[in-house]
Amino acid sequence: MWVWVLFDLPVGTIAERKHATRFRNDLLDLGFEMVQFSVYIRYAWSKEKAETFARQVGECVPEAGHVQVLFFTDKQYGQTQVFRGSNAKPRPTEKPRQLALF
Repeated sequence: MWVWVLFDLPVGTIAERKHATRFRNDLLDLGFEMVQFSVYIRYAWSKEKAETFARQVGECVPEAGHVQVLFFTDKQYGQTQVFRGSNAKPRPTEKPRQLALF
């Protein structure tokens, strides 16, 4: 299962920019990867783990933020189409390898 985080955060003041930067850094700390500036993604090995990631994201949302968390199965994610202009490169089809800690 894939967890996508899409957000729109105000950045009109120095404090708002600081909160937005902190939120993006929090997503990176949670293991998400940036797809676009306000779109981050992470692989979850189960629905329960995906929901855990979503709760963790929810705890990091700035007060003035608007954040959506979407869930996609491997099959749904595999059907996505990515267009990048004339320099288009195919998206990797492999799942990320799971890291085992002992």
